[in-house]
Amino acid sequence: MINKVSKNASREKRHLRIRQTLKGTAEKPRLSVFRSNSQIYAQIIDDVTGKTLCSASSLDKELKLANGSNVAAATEVGTLVAKRALALKIETVVFDRGGYLFHGRVKALADAARAAGLKF
Repeated sequence: MINKVSKNASREKRHLRIRQTLKGTAEKPRLSVFRSNSQIYAQIIDDVTGKTLCSASSLDKELKLANGSNVAAATEVGTLVAKRALALKIETVVFDRGGYLFHGRVKALADAARAAGLKF
């Protein structure tokens, strides 16, 4: 019997390969994206100290989203994480797509964060 490798296991391997070269610093932290089937999450992380500086997700009460798993929700989360980062005087970040294709919800979040003022 042939065992099929799950898509998430393949994504995690891709993410580990990406993370070998992608590092967030205090001057240029890492914008990490995670998407599940029902929600999308974004964090800005300083890898030197191992601290999350700010985060946003489709579960945030101020967004009041009915559906957290569509492109519109990802756009709102991207705008919110950029607004919170700019409040902390973080202007440039390194984008970590988390092993996902840069397409759909991940692309919508990145474009919204760029439009709100983050540079990457």
